[in-house]
Amino acid sequence: MQFLQSIDWTMPTWDLFIVIFFVIAAFLYGLSLGKDRVIVILVSIYMALAVINTAPYLNDLSGKDINIDFGHNFAFKVTLFLGVFIALFFLLSRSALSRAFGSSGGGSWWQVILFSFLHIGLLISVILSFLPFQTAEHLMPITRQIFTSDLGKFLWITTPIVAMVVFKGGSNRGRPPLVD
Repeated sequence: MQFLQSIDWTMPTWDLFIVIFFVIAAFLYGLSLGKDRVIVILVSIYMALAVINTAPYLNDLSGKDINIDFGHNFAFKVTLFLGVFIALFFLLSRSALSRAFGSSGGGSWWQVILFSFLHIGLLISVILSFLPFQTAEHLMPITRQIFTSDLGKFLWITTPIVAMVVFKGGSNRGRPPLVD
């Protein structure tokens, strides 16, 4: 409640945009996709993050060759992350891996909202983690605490995994096997 009272609605900040995006995207986006696709998206985010964080020579390619400062690689890393994420999502959504992760059916509405909430939170945390330290310092303390602190990043990385384990779905009775 104190957070809502502290918002200056006449001069919205990026933090307010992040919160509004988070709430709207978690409900509308998740409900339109369904639980199975959101889980495939979560796995795609994890894979894209692993690729971007371990890609060799990424810092050498990100602006030195064309003499442009990308805000300490922010724009380059975000663009590359989103490109890898989208490519992986399309590849995984058409594979047998999609059936393995999405074997639970549509899921109840509250599971869909939970998974979309975790998906959007993870996505925001990953993108904000690419921000240079000086830029991240301009975010409100609550935004930094929730999305960019070490504990916040850890929770956004691990909570979706725990949710996937806990809400793995029902039995596979009546479903065709993954391998013939």
